[in-house]
Amino acid sequence: MILIHTFAAHIMKRIIYCCAAGLLSLSANAQVGIGTASPKSNLDVNGKTTLRKELRVGGTSSQAGSAGLNGQVLVSQGEGLPAVWKSLNVSFMEEGQYKLINSYLSSDQAGITTLSSGVAADNVYKNSVGDDITDTSKGKWSKIDGLQNSFIIKNGKNRLTYQFQTGIEMKAPDAATSESITFTCGVFRNGKLVAVRPDKVVSNNNTEKSGIQDYIFTLNYTEQNVPIGTQKLEVACRKINASNVNSQFTVGRNVSDTNTVSNAFTLESIMKIDVIEYVTYKSN
Repeated sequence: MILIHTFAAHIMKRIIYCCAAGLLSLSANAQVGIGTASPKSNLDVNGKTTLRKELRVGGTSSQAGSAGLNGQVLVSQGEGLPAVWKSLNVSFMEEGQYKLINSYLSSDQAGITTLSSGVAADNVYKNSVGDDITDTSKGKWSKIDGLQNSFIIKNGKNRLTYQFQTGIEMKAPDAATSESITFTCGVFRNGKLVAVRPDKVVSNNNTEKSGIQDYIFTLNYTEQNVPIGTQKLEVACRKINASNVNSQFTVGRNVSDTNTVSNAFTLESIMKIDVIEYVTYKSN
């Protein structure tokens, strides 16, 4: 039985019984329309609804039904079935926050071998954001082809986070003589430099490993407000200076498959790109 304190604009399709206290009771099969003359269900509301207390679902004649838990959402189970409260696996995002949209992960074991013994360093010690990857006056860059990635930016208010890691290996011509190589690696977006970090590897008279020296290089950077559209990301490295031009030098792989110090797997290159966009909501 349903009791209604005020009955302005309520339309009954079946018999309505009036109580002495001024309240109204409806028969169990009645349909009530609020703001409509032709209700299509037991209760049909055409207009705004204000709910001041909890909403309970799944009740019976002897039970009030469940009001759900804090943070749960009401989920439909389809026609003829009661809605149920469900917990979300991801939290709600408020407008004004940043949300991770996509992550792109790539790896490469071919690496760079074109900067090894006999190849002179370019002796370019300075780079700037926006340098073109093909401009040899800004350095002779060699790409790690397996790390190339393309994606689309849909929101101009964003953050792109780059995480690059690779193994560096050099071998001095004489295991008893310390040699060094200064190098740099950078991230290029649409052919333009957006992140770069120089470093140096030294053999340190490593006679126990036949003059071989391994090193892990990392580059982490966040770029903000990348323009909307297709973006092509590439990673490239170059040799800045070498104490001995005959030193072997590789990026992302071992200098020789015959050595027992390392291999392409332990020195492989990995690039992770996170696309984070600003949350906005559009009203219909």
